[in-house]
Amino acid sequence: MDELIPLRDARLGDLSVPRPGYDRSRLKPGIVHIGVGNFHRAHQAWYLHRLMQDGQALDWAVLGAGVRDYDAAMRSRLRAQDCLTTLVELGPDSISAEVTGAMADYLPVEADNAALVAAMADPAIRIVSLTVTESGYFVDPSSKRFDADHPDIRHDIAHPGTPRTAFGAMVAALSRRRAAGLGPFTGLSCDNLQGNGDILRQTILSLAGATDPELASWIESRMTFPNSMVDCIAPATGPAELELVRGFGIDDAAPVTHEPFRQWVIEDRFCAGRPDFDRVGVTFSDDVHAYETMKIRILNGGHQVVANAGELLGLDTITEAMQHPRIAAFFGKVQAEEIAPTVAPVPGRTPEAYVALITERFANPRIVDTVRRVAFDGSARHAGFILPVIEDRLAAGGTIAGLALVEAIWARMCAGTREDGSAIEPNDPLWTDLTEAAAAARSDPSVWLAQSRIYGTLGRERRFAEAFDGWLNLIWSEGCSAALDRYTSPR
Repeated sequence: MDELIPLRDARLGDLSVPRPGYDRSRLKPGIVHIGVGNFHRAHQAWYLHRLMQDGQALDWAVLGAGVRDYDAAMRSRLRAQDCLTTLVELGPDSISAEVTGAMADYLPVEADNAALVAAMADPAIRIVSLTVTESGYFVDPSSKRFDADHPDIRHDIAHPGTPRTAFGAMVAALSRRRAAGLGPFTGLSCDNLQGNGDILRQTILSLAGATDPELASWIESRMTFPNSMVDCIAPATGPAELELVRGFGIDDAAPVTHEPFRQWVIEDRFCAGRPDFDRVGVTFSDDVHAYETMKIRILNGGHQVVANAGELLGLDTITEAMQHPRIAAFFGKVQAEEIAPTVAPVPGRTPEAYVALITERFANPRIVDTVRRVAFDGSARHAGFILPVIEDRLAAGGTIAGLALVEAIWARMCAGTREDGSAIEPNDPLWTDLTEAAAAARSDPSVWLAQSRIYGTLGRERRFAEAFDGWLNLIWSEGCSAALDRYTSPR
């Protein structure tokens, strides 16, 4: 192989793939993004890059940020390559690459978040966006209310000048802006949460109100939190992905692989302005809820249908799970009969068409998305993606047999062993509690549903509890495959 070209501004002209055509020295930050993972760089940063390629939005460059120790490693990798990223698009029949450059810098990762607070207090920053995972908003999964008792939140309330969380840092920056006579920035969540803007608003207002009610009132009256729906599968980067980017002659320590599909739907509520994202395919809508319901229930919920069963049966990737006859039949039936009926159409797409699209995307053989990554944080993902569907089905008097089986498979998975006896490594912030409940549920399934932090009162719904009990007993006595066969067999 020829010598690899280091991914640096000075070497962009030597690359053989599409690359920034704009002068990156002219970039001026307008956005702070907290949580610079693969998804952000394959999705939001890509849309911004497309605008910049057209000579637009050069004053909307991204300042990357993180609040956890592991973010420092990503900062180091990205700053060593001038915050450039190689995106490798993996289509079913083709592979292509491009280098994107919408990120201007990555802020220091500090215990007191001083640099982050200072950056967000700068009036040049007009949007603060986040991808901090579904469980990262300090919301009780059952009540959906702000969790003021979390140790990190208690710290931020007691020490508002040296916050530990992203939200404490946002509140501290907003306090500085208000004191300086400046307006607020827009808070833009890009996480897979129903009403993600509303949830971000609740977190910020609750935290601000605990330390400075007048600041909370100012935020409530002047700041905007648009809801958004984001969609693009971007697997984790490992040795295979690093080798893949080398095939394009590029030395990139943090490449991102992704599928060809992208979608972004946002409410057009930006108190300090925004880039012209609609020029590059972003949809602005007053009905984001319809889009996010379709995506969260069919795609994100579908991921849990596939990943938990795949983990239990010893499969490695979502594609392998979709190639498994029993899991594929399970996915198809529960989507058609129980999930899609709770979803309304959106302009240009029916729920049935979206199920077909998701089936095709999950089966893409080039997307090496592991069942472990998709199953991560199941306590938040089941609460957000599956349980609302069960509640709607129960209210409508519809069948919930397949959804109850989804929950029983997850409960069995959380026992911590696959059916071949191999161990499942911890994969949830609540893993210890989940494994204890799963062990007890082997003899008494009601113990699992009694986890009120996840199920609230749903676990006491008779139809759901009876179906769940039956499936979990069957899985423990005869195995997951027997349960899948019973559900999918013609009756």
